[in-house]
Amino acid sequence: MSEQLLAYCGLDCAQCPAYIAHRTDDNDLRVKMTKEWGSDDFPLSPEDINCDGCTSDSDLKFAFCGQCAVRACATEKGHETCAVCTDYGCEKLETFFQMAGDEARDRLQELHDEHLAG
Repeated sequence: MSEQLLAYCGLDCAQCPAYIAHRTDDNDLRVKMTKEWGSDDFPLSPEDINCDGCTSDSDLKFAFCGQCAVRACATEKGHETCAVCTDYGCEKLETFFQMAGDEARDRLQELHDEHLAG
């Protein structure tokens, strides 16, 4: 089982194709993801499919992550994840969960419950 690299929102960056492509220098994966993630409104090139992870100190972030409102908020507040925020369950996070699905929500909820149990 691989080690998790938890994003502020509960996603596991270690499972993200942009992170994997960067770490393994997998250009075929980069090309595949440009087709899956890109659109006419948001065109991507293989060079865009690189990321060091949401919470890394590196400036190398996938475009969606670099522009993420959840990431910006958690960074500004200095939180390790949104699970510890007093505004947990805020509109930004709920909007993200509608797009990202239940896995990130469940992972973050578990961390939030652990934080409350303290």
